[in-house]
Formats: sequence, structure tokens, C-alpha cells
Amino acid sequence: MAQDKRLNVQCFVKKEFQPLFVGENNPKLLYVSDIRPDASTHPRVMHAHEDFVEIILICSGSSEYLIHDKKYFIQTGDLLIYNAGVVHDEISGPDIEIGSYCVAIGGLRMPGLQPNMLIPSDAGYVFPSGKSFGDLRILFEMMFRNLASEEPRAEAFCSSLMHALLVKVLAVTEGKDASKEKPVDEPHVLGRRIKEYIDKHYMEPITLQSMGEALHISPYYLSHVFKQMSGYSPVQYLLRRRIGEAQTLLITTDLSITRIAEMVGYDTQSYFNLQFTKNVGMPPNKFRQNYIVLQKEKKGNGKGRRRKGTANPD
Repeated sequence: MAQDKRLNVQCFVKKEFQPLFVGENNPKLLYVSDIRPDASTHPRVMHAHEDFVEIILICSGSSEYLIHDKKYFIQTGDLLIYNAGVVHDEISGPDIEIGSYCVAIGGLRMPGLQPNMLIPSDAGYVFPSGKSFGDLRILFEMMFRNLASEEPRAEAFCSSLMHALLVKVLAVTEGKDASKEKPVDEPHVLGRRIKEYIDKHYMEPITLQSMGEALHISPYYLSHVFKQMSGYSPVQYLLRRRIGEAQTLLITTDLSITRIAEMVGYDTQSYFNLQFTKNVGMPPNKFRQNYIVLQKEKKGNGKGRRRKGTANPD
């Protein structure tokens, strides 16, 4: 094959295009996480984000995730998109190490969709990135590295990278309808009702008996249907929902652990600490310390600054 001896190559923009992010659609980068495989032994348990979208790129490992009301097998190269309000449970542990990048983006107003939805709700959650994996990984890595460095204009630079990431993510999801929701049977519909009830009342002192009474179902049938749908008993799901929301509060607020325990439905901090440690692998105070990679004083205003990232070793 003859060697290409061209010294210069130019690629021209061949067609006009409309920018995606104009007017009210002005997305804002909130955080970037680099989650090492060894950090996944202390997992983020079941939770949802009400006011932003999360995009996750799986860089190593495989596992089974519960997303909304179904379990999905995820593996290296998969792109996960959680619109605002989507409950997700990222199952990992000592024997299941997952390496990933994650970004959170608020202020999204895509045409025809509710605020903070990147893709339609029936488009699915898991998308193989295929040949786009390399580009996506570079974008995530550049965003994390620059934000962590705190160099001048890092936020402005990463905001531009976020726009590039969103365009690339939309290109990956276009035409992918293999994971669209299919019609579900009656037990699955009932399972969704149970899930919605727990998601709405998890901070209250609910029991299997009170759930059955509220939904007019026998506790036995309620447990059977819900476990068939989610893989968890209602009590297990309730526990993980509480712990996951507690993790969010530990990361995003300075509330006391006692107050957080009360907010997610626990009467005593000691029992909350016990359940948290059992499910996450470390007590809540240590989780809070390890999940934050930077906390520096901003010059001039005295406010603390936090960024999510890898869980730091001791």
C-alpha cells in the first residue's frame, strides 16, 4: 500500500447546524467523579437526584444494577443516563469492583422534555458506547483533572467540555431503542405501585403491614410481587433507599449525622450507624470524609468548596 505523504490535512465543516444549548437550555456542570475500582467496595446505595441528570461511563468491571424498576447487566464501555428522579442502585462490593466516571448536570431543558431530562423516559438507561468509548473517556478524564487542579478558568474550560460531552452522549443514544420499555404484565404494574409507595414514604415509620394496608394487598403477596420485580424484599428496598438518601445528605450537606438519621426514617443514630456500616462498609462519618477529595477555602469569601471524586484511602 502506498504511503500517504501528505503533510497537511484540513477538515472543513460541511453543513450548517443549530447549537443545542441556546436560550433557556443552559446546562450547568455540578460535579465530576472519578470512582476507582477499589472505591466501589464502599458503594453508593439506592438513591435518586431530583434536580439534575447524571451520566456515568463504566470504565472497568461488570455488575447488575437496579435502575427504576428493572435490573440491568452493565459492563465496561456502557454509558448510563439517569434523568432527574430516576432511582438507581449501583451494586458493587469487595468481589465486584467497578471503575467509572460520573458527571452531574443541572439546568437542562431539552426540546419536548421535562426539565433535567436528557433523553425521553422510555429510551432506556444503559447504552453501549462502542467506538465512542475512547472519546467519552478522554472528555470525562479532562473534566475531572482540570476541576481537581483548581487552575484559573478551570470551570469555564470544563463547561465547554461538558457541552462536547452532551453532544457525544446524544450521538451514542440516537437510534438505540433495544432497551426501550416493553409492555409489562399486571404483577409488574403492582410492583411499580409498591416501589412508588416506598419511594414516597421511606422517611416515615412504615412496615410491611402498613404498606399492605395502604395498598390493599396482603403482606405475603406484596413481598412476593415486589421481590419478583426488583430482586429485593420490600424491607430490603426500604433499607437501601434510606441508606442511599443518607449518603446523598452526607455528601451534599453539613447536617449532623443525628439529623440525617432522623430525616431518612431512623429513631436513633446508633441503629442508623449500624445499618449504614453494614451496607456501605464504613460508618457515616468516615464515608463523609472519604467521599470528598477537595475542601479548600475560597479566597475572599471564606466559603468551603467541595468536589466529589474518588474515595480517598486512609
